Parts: sequence; structure tokens; C-alpha cells
Amino acid sequence: MRGRVKRKAGLVEAAARAGRDAPVDPCPICGRPLGSKVEWHHLVPKSQGGRVTAAVHPICHRTVHALIPNAALAKDFAEPAVLRDHPGMARFIRWIADKPPDFHAPTRRGR
Repeated sequence: MRGRVKRKAGLVEAAARAGRDAPVDPCPICGRPLGSKVEWHHLVPKSQGGRVTAAVHPICHRTVHALIPNAALAKDFAEPAVLRDHPGMARFIRWIADKPPDFHAPTRRGR
């Protein structure tokens, strides 16, 4: 099925099942602690040959793909630090900064 996002168990839930402490790494996009729901973002899209993934909030993941086409992600925004400097992402990060880790809101395509 095209365009479907694989969702894996949240890192907190997976760690609890394995008897370990939850990971302490924050979301590389927004810098907030990860919640119970996590999605895996390919830093370079799979369609462009990427293999490296990072655990991110679902809302951060959807916003990245709503604002930036895959070709631009692969060419210009493969690093989280550079991705955060994108004007649309910077605006999103300022907005999401005070929200809880499992916050969810509908994501609209960029204009």
C-alpha cells in the first residue's frame, strides 16, 4: 500500500515490555521528550535511497512531510539541525514547544 506510514510501538511501551528504562533521547526535530507514540523518520527518504531513521513524534513527522517534498528532504534537509532551520518547520517548532509529548492535532499541507 503506497503512502502508508509504518507505526512501531512507542519507545516507552517497548522499553517497559523489555524491562528497561524508557529512552531519554528527545525528538531530533522539535527537541521535546518522546511520548508513548513514536514514528520512524527516514532522514533521507527511502525513495531517495535513505536507510537511516530517527524516532520522532507523529505530529513532527507529518509536519515534515506536509511542508517539504522528498526530493528537497534528500538534497537540502537530511540533517535534523538543517531541517529545524526551514522557515515552516521553525514556525511549527515554536508552536509545539509548550505542548505535551503525546499532543496530536490535524496536520495540513503547506501552502
